Amino acid sequence: MPSLLLHICCAHCGAYSIEHWRNQGYSVTAFWYNPNIHPYLEHQQRLGAVEMLANASGTALIRHDSYDIVEFFRAVVGHEGDRCRHCFRLRLSLTASVARDRCFDAFSTTILISPYQKHELARQTGEATAADYGVTFLYADLRKRFSDSRRITKPMGLYRQQYCGCLFSEVERYRGLGQSTSGGAQATVE
Repeated sequence: MPSLLLHICCAHCGAYSIEHWRNQGYSVTAFWYNPNIHPYLEHQQRLGAVEMLANASGTALIRHDSYDIVEFFRAVVGHEGDRCRHCFRLRLSLTASVARDRCFDAFSTTILISPYQKHELARQTGEATAADYGVTFLYADLRKRFSDSRRITKPMGLYRQQYCGCLFSEVERYRGLGQSTSGGAQATVE
């Protein structure tokens, strides 16, 4: 069975994504690396939810234990209007590197299920990092299955975030600005 390293941004995006790739015949290992998530307590709450999902679904989880918020800010400073590109690149580059170094057949990301993220940019970033690291990027447009993922996780009582993750999206969320023209995405909670 081919192996897939699946970058997981949050438990809610992960639930159906894991199921999808398993149904495609892959042995899925989740990978946690999200230095964009601010503040630290938010990062830890989301990680806790991912750990609960991994346990409940029988999915192996590799955690990058360093909280690299400084790396995130270095990547996006001066590029705030295009921050998602730099953020995706940071997270997917490490995912591709780990996939290559640990001999996974491919990698992908749960960002591809979120209707709140820049989907085409995530696809392009995945393809570019795959070329850079010599590992296959698996693409699937799972946005229509986002509600399925939430149906899976809702009965589990997992922490449900209020914004994309970065400081910029947090400000946008709580100012009530919605989808930003400056490049960020906003997640809403049901």
